[in-house]
Amino acid sequence: MKLNVIDWVIGAVSPKAGAERAAWRSQYEAYRGNYDASDAGRLQSQWNTQNLSAEMTDRYERDTVRARARDLERNSDVMNSVLRAFKRNVIGGGLQVRITTGEPELDRELERMWNQWCKRANCDVTGQQSFAQIVRMCVQRKVADGGVLVVKRYTSQGILPFQIQVLEVDELDTTRIQPKKQGNKVAGGIEYNRWNRPEGYWIRQYSVDGYTLMKPVYLEANDVIFYYSRKRPSQVREMSDLSPTLTRIKDMNEFMTAVTIKEKIAACLAVFIKRVNPSGPPGKGREARNGPSVQYEGKRVVPGMIMEMNMGDEAQMLNPAGQGTDATAFIKAQQRMISSANGLSYEATSRDMSETNYASARQSMIEDDLTYDEEKELLIECLLDEVYESFVISCWLKGIISPADFWEKKDRYLSHEWVIKPKRWIDPAKEANANATMLKTGQKTFQQICAENGRDWKKVVDEIEEACSYASEKGFDLMAMITGGPGEKEEEENNGKKANEK
Repeated sequence: MKLNVIDWVIGAVSPKAGAERAAWRSQYEAYRGNYDASDAGRLQSQWNTQNLSAEMTDRYERDTVRARARDLERNSDVMNSVLRAFKRNVIGGGLQVRITTGEPELDRELERMWNQWCKRANCDVTGQQSFAQIVRMCVQRKVADGGVLVVKRYTSQGILPFQIQVLEVDELDTTRIQPKKQGNKVAGGIEYNRWNRPEGYWIRQYSVDGYTLMKPVYLEANDVIFYYSRKRPSQVREMSDLSPTLTRIKDMNEFMTAVTIKEKIAACLAVFIKRVNPSGPPGKGREARNGPSVQYEGKRVVPGMIMEMNMGDEAQMLNPAGQGTDATAFIKAQQRMISSANGLSYEATSRDMSETNYASARQSMIEDDLTYDEEKELLIECLLDEVYESFVISCWLKGIISPADFWEKKDRYLSHEWVIKPKRWIDPAKEANANATMLKTGQKTFQQICAENGRDWKKVVDEIEEACSYASEKGFDLMAMITGGPGEKEEEENNGKKANEK
């Protein structure tokens, strides 16, 4: 324990009082604890906290946070830069499923049906969006609202008796208390069993114009996909992914509006006329002026303007000083904090590459991809896989595919992989050389490289074989052109020369 000056003075005057003071200070230090974060002193006196479950913490703020996130989504360019960054990079150029049942003919048939089903007339119960468009909307709603509901509907409108319907989380009936099944409990419009596993969803019924039509309906959990991020074990509902940065986005939006208005005012050129000799009709205290008087009201300053002023009048320019340059650094700092709080780089949201080079851009992209990979993993496991499996089962039920052992070997017939189309290269030559080196050294396989480029390696091999075969019929070796090595004819000639030499 460190003694201050007062402790030394008291100890010198009264050793007993000094010892008591030291004892009490030691006890106080022990009481205060070992963590500054738990200090209840003056500096942290306004830091009021509670340890509550996730649902108790979120229940009363969830709707407000979501409403504010949507308001910024409508009105803030900074907010949309974050949303578009996620939507642009999580989905990329689109989604592609690679079917791996082990039966080529079955794979081709399922792939053909999947491409047909993904069209808006077949996959969307409303017939307005394709599957790729639905997924992009789900990603945006998940980031802004915190989650979205995707309901499996079994209709006769499309090529399969299976379509999907997207519902907003607002449609969960939070007023519902009584469960449908005895022993269950309802929280946030979702009915749970004793293990806190969702068994059903209570959905409000709205008309298109937003008015409630009837009592809420109960949907079985097997027919509903709740796409959201679970951050705590006790969490049962969504919370906006952008909740930690909403206040900063709002402050930054207001700041930029204020700076814009200030700069507009500063850019205005104003002229004041200072009259040394007041003009006006002759009268007491005024002298009559000779000649016509110039009236300035309604006059504007235009390029090349020449105007004679009244005698004694003086023109003074008003040019307010602006501080727009000072705001640039502040805006950048704020956007960096907003981006980093969401696991992204400043360049990913601002699209400002003025301070980057190839190495820094590459490093930022690697870090950003780690954030996007988390979202991709959740999207695939929570939404895409379940939709595809329901699609395959529907194909079997309709008789489009008819393996007799479907249910016995269901995992085999549901086997698939998702390939998200890659992003464009920063430096194609460097990327290609790096892939070639890693392929030669065994750090990557041909399948991995094809998958990173959004291609099915088997199709790539088939296409190369087809092209080489056609080129061979035309009389030249395409493989030699691709690999840069000797062609078949050149290799035969070299082998012949070696044989003759021997």
